Amino acid sequence: MAKYSVNPAAVEHARKLIEGRQYVLDSEWGEVQPDAEAQNAYLARHGWDEYAAWHLGLTDGANDETKARYAFVFGDFRRIHRTGLIASVYRASEWRHKAVELAAHDLLQLLDAKAGIK
Repeated sequence: MAKYSVNPAAVEHARKLIEGRQYVLDSEWGEVQPDAEAQNAYLARHGWDEYAAWHLGLTDGANDETKARYAFVFGDFRRIHRTGLIASVYRASEWRHKAVELAAHDLLQLLDAKAGIK
């Protein structure tokens, strides 16, 4: 099973999006999660650093500037999605990637507080 570390650049990017109210509270994550075509288009326009900033996990041992390096996407490359964070918490928890799970959980709590969800 792959192992992941937390991507600090992604955590910072997510915090900035939340503070700037660049989030979606209600979405169907399976419908809005970037597919391969959307990922390729984003990479072509923005490059690897910006692509990486949308992924909470870094795959241990994978080469930088490969899609295999980045995991746990949390937004649609424009805004953070609450359901993307929930999916990240769930998936990381399911596969026992505790550091990523906690990072996603903390961001979800920040988003909920900013949005007034109690």
